[in-house]
Amino acid sequence: MPVSLREKKKLETRERIRAAAAELFARRGYGAATMRQIARRAHVGLGTLFNYAEDKRDLVFLIFNEELNATTDVALAAPRPGPLADQLLAVFAVHYRWLAQKPALARILLQELTFYSSGKQAATFHSIRKRLIDGIESLVRKAQVREDPALVARYIFFVYSASLRWWIASPKPDPRAGVADLKRLLRLLVAGLR
Repeated sequence: MPVSLREKKKLETRERIRAAAAELFARRGYGAATMRQIARRAHVGLGTLFNYAEDKRDLVFLIFNEELNATTDVALAAPRPGPLADQLLAVFAVHYRWLAQKPALARILLQELTFYSSGKQAATFHSIRKRLIDGIESLVRKAQVREDPALVARYIFFVYSASLRWWIASPKPDPRAGVADLKRLLRLLVAGLR
């Protein structure tokens, strides 16, 4: 089905806003970049910018949601038969490699998502995160862990999230080193489940 001219213009505007916000956040820093500067860089009015994002935090998720969704698709398709820790590592390694491509922006994303619960982009972000946790839960169920699979999945997600933050905070985050560290943590976690 062809996209209408109006829809095409909206998508182009959205993409200009995403690109402007990403550039200014990476170049000037999250705190220094303003909504007005981002609107100017995207060649849109401030009111138009607010149609796409309520605030700077919402803009961070406008930048990342689409890529995060695609990356999560790839990650959830990554596991192969084998030990649970290896299957989980296959899922998470995809995210490490993706975030390593843009560490400055990844730091902003991980900093801002902690209490992100409202905004135009929040529902999309939360549905992506839920899909990832549901995928983890599915792996846990298949591994026939004795504990509640939903609780174990949340626990695994928390370990992954903390490990990701620890890794991205380093001056030059190397995805191989981050994945190796997470591998040790996941093996310890899985051993504890036995």
